[in-house]
Amino acid sequence: MENNKISIYSLTLEELKTKLKENEIKSYVAEQIYDWIYKNHVDSFDKMTNISKKNVEILDSIFYFDKIEIDKKQVDSKDGTVKFLLKLHDNQYIETVVMKFNYGYSVCVTSQIGCNMACKFCASGLIRKKRNITVGEFIKQFLIAKEFVENNFNDTLSHMVVMGIGEPFDNFDNLIHFFEVIKEQKGLCVSPRKITVSTCGLVEKIKEFADLKNQVNLAISLHAPNDAIRNKIMPINKVYNIEKLMDALNYYIKVTNRRVTIEYILIDGLNDSDENALELAKLLNGVLCYVNLIPYNKVIENNFFRSKRAKEFCDILKKNHIETTIRLERGSEIDAACGQLRVKKMVELKNDEVK
Repeated sequence: MENNKISIYSLTLEELKTKLKENEIKSYVAEQIYDWIYKNHVDSFDKMTNISKKNVEILDSIFYFDKIEIDKKQVDSKDGTVKFLLKLHDNQYIETVVMKFNYGYSVCVTSQIGCNMACKFCASGLIRKKRNITVGEFIKQFLIAKEFVENNFNDTLSHMVVMGIGEPFDNFDNLIHFFEVIKEQKGLCVSPRKITVSTCGLVEKIKEFADLKNQVNLAISLHAPNDAIRNKIMPINKVYNIEKLMDALNYYIKVTNRRVTIEYILIDGLNDSDENALELAKLLNGVLCYVNLIPYNKVIENNFFRSKRAKEFCDILKKNHIETTIRLERGSEIDAACGQLRVKKMVELKNDEVK
């Protein structure tokens, strides 16, 4: 928030028209603003040449443009994955990642500065949550990625996952409004069906999300076939155990009739045995879902290691009629694990303070 002004990125087209009307500006100006921002990447009303000087003065008094700086950019030479370390207006840092797939370019955005879920295998949870990402900061992350893809690859950014730093459903209201802004046809026009949001299992929010029926895809970070293992690595399981999580998952499927992605990081000697695979297959039997097995990216602050049994684990699930894929590894050269680059930056800043 900038002196009680409103982020221009945080409004749907209709919300912007309403705000302009309240300030005696014609509604068509909202479409002009949208075009400048989302088609031409303009971040100042002064640069909008078809808007009168009088209206520019009014707009400047009401709205602000979120300012996010690219602090660092890393590019993986093998697969082209690009990771940005972004500096926000309050000197906080987040990560945003651009990835190339056979269907086009996708961006992974961050939902919180830090994370309170404290999953033991995750770099994001090494630093506790400072605050939520605003709607404007969500949009600005996407715009940075969009402009980069257009300028460097002469292509479009068509897909998005909300799987960066933080627990998206712990920032529920901003997240849902972000989805409303980003799907605007005269704006970024991203189809909800090309968006996936991942949660570690906030049961009430999963059900609330289901009731919205907004067509955004849902992924569940499960990572264990039973409570004993999940309790060890995911503290959220002590609040919402697997039984409660599966109840919410089945509610979502019943309400939306949409398939859910089950994310499962394979960790050596912890959750990757044949018995674990059979137990997972039993848990998911008859559930409208598919399993995405994820190679573990080492985080130096813990003692977990990548499983060497991905294929065997996958084969067991498939033999038990569970649709399963092994995620194609990306960004292995560039601090691939979510939050790693930010953690390094925090250490650097702390060391600088000591000096």
